[in-house]
Amino acid sequence: MVRAAGQGLAAGAAGVAVMTAVEKAEQLVTARPDSHVPARTLERLLGVRAAPRARPRALNLAMHVGQGVLLGALRGVMAGAGLRGPWASAMFLAVRLTNDQILENATGVGAPPWTWPRRELVVDVAHKAAYAFTTGAVADRLAARSGLGPGQVHARLRPGRRADVGPPPRRRR
Repeated sequence: MVRAAGQGLAAGAAGVAVMTAVEKAEQLVTARPDSHVPARTLERLLGVRAAPRARPRALNLAMHVGQGVLLGALRGVMAGAGLRGPWASAMFLAVRLTNDQILENATGVGAPPWTWPRRELVVDVAHKAAYAFTTGAVADRLAARSGLGPGQVHARLRPGRRADVGPPPRRRR
């Protein structure tokens, strides 16, 4: 599991790079300015007081990259367990969106997404989808080098979800 988490950190870094490129391309087309919600959230989490008009790029970058890389560890563990492919990446997208909302709402920096203007919601989900599916593709590819995950081994015992199929025996490493 430690190896899978490490691979996930690398996958998360790749996901952040793609998400950032997608964000910058979208901003060129829409003229949308940078969001400072990540920085404000990190300020609150750290108990740092922000200057009212400051544009804390370093904190923005730290939160943006830090969250993406750290959450990538979870996607790596998912892939190592055998949760791979688009379904697993869609599950991970929900985790990524939920993580952001918990931190932003708990700190009072953000509001629930159903209160957002629809355009902002679509943009945010699209960016996080780019992250989640890129992170997933990289994590899946890295995990595949170690063979099937336990969940995949179990699924191959008898196709379909069946109550009469127990877990496969543990592999010794």
